[in-house]
Amino acid sequence: MQTYRIQDWVFKDALGKYDIDLGDSNAPCITLDDFSAIPPVVFDYGTDRGAQRLREQVADLYQLPLDHIGIAHGAQEALYLIYRTLLKPSDHIITTGPGWQQSWEAPRAVGCQVSIVPFETGFSFDIAAIAAAIQHDTRAIVINTPCNPTGRVLSATDRAALIQLVEERGLYLIADEEYLFNLEQSLAHLSHNVVSVSSLSKIYGAPGLRVGWVAGAPIIVRDAMAYKHLTTISNSTLCETLGSLILERHPQYIAHYQALMEHGLHILRKWIQRYTEFVELVEPEGTPFAWVRLKGEETSLTFCRRVLQTSRVLLMPAEVFGEKRGLRVTFAREPEQLKAGLAGVACCFEDVPHPMV
Repeated sequence: MQTYRIQDWVFKDALGKYDIDLGDSNAPCITLDDFSAIPPVVFDYGTDRGAQRLREQVADLYQLPLDHIGIAHGAQEALYLIYRTLLKPSDHIITTGPGWQQSWEAPRAVGCQVSIVPFETGFSFDIAAIAAAIQHDTRAIVINTPCNPTGRVLSATDRAALIQLVEERGLYLIADEEYLFNLEQSLAHLSHNVVSVSSLSKIYGAPGLRVGWVAGAPIIVRDAMAYKHLTTISNSTLCETLGSLILERHPQYIAHYQALMEHGLHILRKWIQRYTEFVELVEPEGTPFAWVRLKGEETSLTFCRRVLQTSRVLLMPAEVFGEKRGLRVTFAREPEQLKAGLAGVACCFEDVPHPMV
């Protein structure tokens, strides 16, 4: 799947050109001012598996034993460590699209063959198509639920079918669960074949800390953390300390996140209703963002560039996810900021070309 790269959009085309961010998929970013007191930190190497206290807190989120948890430099590194631990050149993996580019680009860099299974109509997961894509050399299925960018989740029926599939075929299921705020519901609880990844980046609004983790069978975690020693060695002891302080206030962060999502989705729905000639909402299922279909002929990337130039609002165009004619719009924002951002998007609708009738 050839795509316009998300790093080109965020760090090159759009960098420094927006005032309102409806593009990044995390909750509003916290700052050092959110911490009333920071305990003394020794700037040593720490440990490759992560600070003991932080691992205990993450294990508590999952309700898993400590040896099932390893701390990584964000969920991005956590996924990479899993790929390097479980996959070898010539292996075949299956992922879904539209999706996060790393799920096909990183395995390809390892030397794997990748099948990208499209979603069904409405962006429902197509478990039958995933099963049909399995080959004799398939090693793993990579799933993202709740899904970035579609906002959809695996149903209970699909979860059961997917677990049965990987166990019967002897496959690994790599579950990117960044947007799952109750990790006691993680797929990692359903099978030793599942490895879960998440972080403090999205729900907690702390992507700059780069604190993520792996949750899975002890032997997988052990091997992934051993590989980590060849990459970043360990996380920053300061970042791990701040991460631990965040998780001490876990209930408050979750409550704030859910309140922003509930209010923001209400605002987004009302906005969509006003502009149905131009856009259509795919209802999100527990994500801080939604997929919004564009009805005009203009490409998503061109439209997002116009919005950026005209209104200084950041959106995520479909092209960065391997899709067309859509936007990922983050609505977990303070109400006035969200309303201002959506107004900036709407002022660009008039110039969108439409099909001739």
